[in-house]
Amino acid sequence: MDRKCFLFLLCMNISVSFILLPDAPRRIVKVLKVSNGGSWGRWGITQFCAEGTYAVGYQLKIEQYQLNGDDTSLNAIALVCKDPDGVRYGGKVTSNQGIWGTWYNNASCHNIDGTPAFLTAFQLQVQRSVGEFDDTAANYVKFKCGDFGSVYKPFELASPPGHGHYGQMGDWSDSCPPMSAICGIKTRVEQPLTDGDDTALNDVEFYCCVDNPDVGK
Repeated sequence: MDRKCFLFLLCMNISVSFILLPDAPRRIVKVLKVSNGGSWGRWGITQFCAEGTYAVGYQLKIEQYQLNGDDTSLNAIALVCKDPDGVRYGGKVTSNQGIWGTWYNNASCHNIDGTPAFLTAFQLQVQRSVGEFDDTAANYVKFKCGDFGSVYKPFELASPPGHGHYGQMGDWSDSCPPMSAICGIKTRVEQPLTDGDDTALNDVEFYCCVDNPDVGK
């Protein structure tokens, strides 16, 4: 939306719900957050799916249970992006990552008739601080899927086995507004410690976008 159009809408007393972030390449209508994220580390930069595409699935980088070693569990989250027709690939995007673990297979949204669905809400599994014992912070994430036409009821999507080794799932985030879906990600990651208890990924935020300028007014 250009500046003249935006000011015109304000003068006409029309509600504009786009969130204006500096240098954001997409029209953001909502930022999805949860309250149980870990507090260690720094936030990375936000990364977005290509213009006109949205997250149809995700992939996790997880360090397996270390027995007597230092566990970090969830190290990174990547969004897999496609256009609303499910044809054009919009890249695989991620933000800050931990250095440990292995990338696992994609988990993707599909409606019961095979048409594309998109990520619209999330839930984060986090271990609270355990003091002198081994902290791991974020362990797992799962999502809800929905379609742009609201034809089907939103459904849950979890990459197998659907949970991590430590901590509890928190409350679900808000959902993306109608006719929008997740298109961006920003993660909070603790960088490797020289001599200490590593936790890697602690928290995450997702961004809901639209490409139709009439949505969100």
